[in-house]
Amino acid sequence: MKRKVLLLLRQSGDYVSGQEICDALGVSRTAVWKAINSLKEEGYQIEAVQNKGYRLVSAPDVLTGAEIGSLLKSRWAGQELETHERIAFSTNLRAKQWADDGAPHGALVVADVQEGGKGRRGRAWVTPPPGAAIAMSVVLRPKFSPLKASMLTLLAALAVRDGVFQVTGLSPVIKWPNDLVLSGKKICGILTEMILEEEYIQYVVVGIGINVNQVEFPEDVREKATSLFLETGKHFSRAELTARTAEAFERYYEIFLQTEDLSALQEDYNRSLAGMNGPVQVLAPSGGWDGTSLGIDAGGSLLVRDAEGKIQSVNAGEVSVRGLYGYV
Repeated sequence: MKRKVLLLLRQSGDYVSGQEICDALGVSRTAVWKAINSLKEEGYQIEAVQNKGYRLVSAPDVLTGAEIGSLLKSRWAGQELETHERIAFSTNLRAKQWADDGAPHGALVVADVQEGGKGRRGRAWVTPPPGAAIAMSVVLRPKFSPLKASMLTLLAALAVRDGVFQVTGLSPVIKWPNDLVLSGKKICGILTEMILEEEYIQYVVVGIGINVNQVEFPEDVREKATSLFLETGKHFSRAELTARTAEAFERYYEIFLQTEDLSALQEDYNRSLAGMNGPVQVLAPSGGWDGTSLGIDAGGSLLVRDAEGKIQSVNAGEVSVRGLYGYV
């Protein structure tokens, strides 16, 4: 109900009469009044003027179903939405639990704070204070081969890049395969997890963590992490960024399905790739080696020219890649 009321107020941009809301939603005046008052209690500034109706003046920076849902313009990504003020584990784990219980394709879990976030190879994701970051995980139920699931991480990176640009005007670069970077520091990490049933994908969960309004970081990550606030001095709506990222992910996912590879997105991804045509260090279990990044191929692997001039295809599941002189 609150989501629908907010959507009507946002779509109008001006006053909407109580009767118009009643007619649009098929509810009573009392129900509308209760929804408006509940929104006011949550921090929304809604002006009520006799003979004019209601007008949305401002909205709080909250990650609620009503706020995100009223901003979301997607067909399936996030249309089934679950939000948490605080989650004791991670949104990825909650999304997997929901998927096991039958969550549909596109179901989205969002948390203000997740206490058990993790990154690639079991690394911990630093838990930010309330109101600072986005933790979101989307459930996917693809029909393609499990061998192609790793490419979904790269789609998510493109989606976050677009979401950040639309909301802030900033253009982060992508540190292959799963980080987004501004000023040489990380603002976003992505973790894709796949659950198989025999040799078929039961579901995939793509988790995204974005540093939005943090004003500082713990000393051990301060040199590697930044936030959109630290880069601009401005606070941004996390709900709007969540919605724009979900919409972009839906768009890129549908492009991906046409070929089930990144051939249609390869050029776009490489334009945002950190260190493109520059020196990189490949860190493999067998030992590290230096080369030149040539961008991704249609399968999402990174092409690196080694010291002998040979072009090698680097798989994200096997190695890490970083710049010779720092994080990126």
